[in-house]
Amino acid sequence: MFNKNIKLVIAGLILVYAIYQFVEGFIGNGIFLILLAGIFVFLYFRNEFILLAFLRMRKQDFAGTDKWLNKIKNPQTALTTKQHGYYNYIKGIMTSQTNLTQAEKYFKKALKLGLSMDYDVAMTKLSLAGISMQKRRKREATLLLNEAKKIDKQNMLKDQIKMMQDQLKKI
Repeated sequence: MFNKNIKLVIAGLILVYAIYQFVEGFIGNGIFLILLAGIFVFLYFRNEFILLAFLRMRKQDFAGTDKWLNKIKNPQTALTTKQHGYYNYIKGIMTSQTNLTQAEKYFKKALKLGLSMDYDVAMTKLSLAGISMQKRRKREATLLLNEAKKIDKQNMLKDQIKMMQDQLKKI
């Protein structure tokens, strides 16, 4: 909705007005305004469109996910680095249904920009390994699967990794 820097400016202005309300004796208004400023600070670190896209993706609504992602006009300026990584991660998941080459670019860019959760990094490497397998690049797929296995400490992707290793033996 707003550029990331504009969100911080709005939060700062609201905070200044909250302090003014405290000085004037309107404590309730000041507390409410501090909470309102907190929302803008939260949205600086967690982009609202990416949050809504994740909710749509959880419901397997890929058209809705794509709709929310397309509302981000310029991801480089509107998002922080980690948010931009997750933007590319979701785009990679979306395009992996139709265009593997484009999905591979999105996944590599997401890894380059960084993802916060180890599970997401492991899932991205697993997806890249699957794309490499489809393109008959066995060495790269093996390397990516081993990296995903190291990152997946809680064994959430254990079955998928085992299945892909079995498929890799057939190549």
